[in-house]
Amino acid sequence: MAADKLDEIFRMQEELNRRIGVDTRAMSEEEKVRWTLNYVRAMQQEMAELVDSVPWKWWAKYQKFDEQNAKVEVIDLFHFLISAAQVLGMSAEDLHQAYVKKNAVNHQRQDSGYARKDADDSRHI
Repeated sequence: MAADKLDEIFRMQEELNRRIGVDTRAMSEEEKVRWTLNYVRAMQQEMAELVDSVPWKWWAKYQKFDEQNAKVEVIDLFHFLISAAQVLGMSAEDLHQAYVKKNAVNHQRQDSGYARKDADDSRHI
């Protein structure tokens, strides 16, 4: 059922992107570079908006935690993250499989104390 929900999210994002005029299905390498960068920049902006939802100025007493807006910013991030995955040719299934593999690597790193960086431990993903 969870996989069905992720498939639905990918389908919905592809539909929205095409409506906006971005078809990620047949991009040239140049277009992939441009749109990956566009989506990364958009995610950076959404991250900044997420930060602004949290009272991060320890010296300012007026700030309040805007949890509802923080949730919206997380969803905005997810829109752009899924779009970037689609630019890179990833399906919902690809994302799920890569996440499972990377999660296992992260657990192995914790089991070993993660005392050194091993650039090869994620090459199989």
